[in-house]
Amino acid sequence: MVSRGNEVGPPGVEVPVDEAQGSALPTRVGAAIWRAKVTAHQARRLLDDLGPRGPRRLPPGASLRQAPVLASSRTPLWSTDAGPEWVLEAGKVENLRRAIRSLHEVEVAPGQLLGFWAQVGPPWAMRGFVEGREVREGCIIPSIAGGLCQLSNALYDTARRAGMEIVERHAHSRVVPGSAAAAGQDATVMWNYVDLRVRWDRAFRIEAELLPDALVLRLRGYPYQGAREQGQGTKPRAEPERRLHLVSDAHGTRSCLSCQQDDCHRARPTPVIRTGHRAWLVDGVWPEHDAWMAARRDPADILLLPLDGKRLRRARYAWSSEGFAAVHQFPALTLRRALQSRRLAAQGAARQQALLRHEARLAAAMAQRLPPSATHLVVAQTLLPHLWRLGALGGRRFDVLMTRPPLHLLHDALDRAHHQHPYSSTLADFRADPAATELERQALAAAEHLVTPHAGLARALGDRAVHLGWARPPRTPARQPKPRGDGPARVWFPASTLGRKGAYELREALSELRVSLVLGGPVLEQPDFWGLAGLPPTRPGTLDDADLVVLPAHVETAPRRLLTALARGVPVIASDACGLEPEPGLVVVPTGDAAALREAIEASLARGPGSAPRISVA
Repeated sequence: MVSRGNEVGPPGVEVPVDEAQGSALPTRVGAAIWRAKVTAHQARRLLDDLGPRGPRRLPPGASLRQAPVLASSRTPLWSTDAGPEWVLEAGKVENLRRAIRSLHEVEVAPGQLLGFWAQVGPPWAMRGFVEGREVREGCIIPSIAGGLCQLSNALYDTARRAGMEIVERHAHSRVVPGSAAAAGQDATVMWNYVDLRVRWDRAFRIEAELLPDALVLRLRGYPYQGAREQGQGTKPRAEPERRLHLVSDAHGTRSCLSCQQDDCHRARPTPVIRTGHRAWLVDGVWPEHDAWMAARRDPADILLLPLDGKRLRRARYAWSSEGFAAVHQFPALTLRRALQSRRLAAQGAARQQALLRHEARLAAAMAQRLPPSATHLVVAQTLLPHLWRLGALGGRRFDVLMTRPPLHLLHDALDRAHHQHPYSSTLADFRADPAATELERQALAAAEHLVTPHAGLARALGDRAVHLGWARPPRTPARQPKPRGDGPARVWFPASTLGRKGAYELREALSELRVSLVLGGPVLEQPDFWGLAGLPPTRPGTLDDADLVVLPAHVETAPRRLLTALARGVPVIASDACGLEPEPGLVVVPTGDAAALREAIEASLARGPGSAPRISVA
């Protein structure tokens, strides 16, 4: 942030010219005079903007999402030699995360005034802005919301090249080689009286995003016919995207973090120079993900989780929390989720919607605790779309701990199953909100690695997938099945009776077969679901009652019961959606194929109880 007529060093570093730039140390008196001048200017601008001509905050829109790009810019976030000022550079990136939330996807009507500060709002610490770099009185100093000029520079340059009217713009008077000011593409800002204001007689859209290493800003709209000849509102002919270099040194400017001027009232201890660390944002624990984390964590990493389950003996959140620089818990949110979950049915749309709301609250709380120095995140999939919506992933590299198929693939699987069984009461009862689905799709596309033990999901995710394999229970000697006398073979269905777990396929496959069906969960489809196919009465039971385990699921995210059965020598038949690799004792059949399932069951029963089926992959 800067005052009117200020100078600038590198992108995001601002220099007031109305204060001393010599070798004398800054004084408290000088700082007080500077603050008084700024306050007077701010009060005057505030009064001016209350009138009808002042800019107003504009909402996001979607009508110009497919419009052509008028102009764009790409500027790097990080310099290679920031030295002790790296922590302030990280603060600048955090400030950009906060600011672009108010600019991204905003659509401006024809003739409407767009004001930088009207959109971004006050850059105060209470709104999440942190210390970035500002140059004042010849020194680089930490300043709340420092570095926002990188965003105003990008907006000004793209608007100018798109042929828009620049209603207000303030150039930096100090020109540093390699900076936006040197290229004539700069616009300094300081709340609220040094502003950037733009208008166009056509509607336009702003898209601003932070990549791991760059700020990208695009303006979309429909130019006039013939605008190329008139020089108005046309796509840039030679340079549709502007790319600038980031200059990191301040050309001899002193820094409060390294100059060691102990007599200066702004003096600070020299910080330890570091280049970022990793933060793990997790929810429920999976042993595969926990082992992967334990093998990769660094002593500087931080862990954010609902509860420290290892210490509090809560198995659901029992992540290996030792060896982190800090562990942050959210017990109030976790307790609220537990209490509300107990009041909800075990199945249905209301439960799924409530879980999504809890995940959004947890993600927002974790985003507030993320330090700017966390430049690499590992994120639980349940938190991913919410963190993406909040902008917490912008300017960071991140990996995703996958616990289910992406929502769009999950919906496709459920839609296919519902097409086969349109009378099911559970296959069409819930779909995630399209906005959340799109947010997750965008976030997954930006992720570096997608970490999963699920074989089918790893194949679907492609080259970015990290396939861990499943954590296996200890193998036990091949067991003798519980005696059943002359009764029929016992087939255990290790799930609740749900369409997505393959209940319809299993019912069709077992019709006219002489078996005893043992259920591993409640019947949640229509009443007398199994009796409608003429099957003998079912009964609840466990793996101890099984001669054969069958799970022809359309969706199965964690086949723990199948892994236990294989470890105990019980033959298993599963669909390819269960995510298991071929191995002795396992038959894999195509998802939704009742005929192939029946054939596999008949072949297993023909070999006798307790015998291992062949290895098969359909």
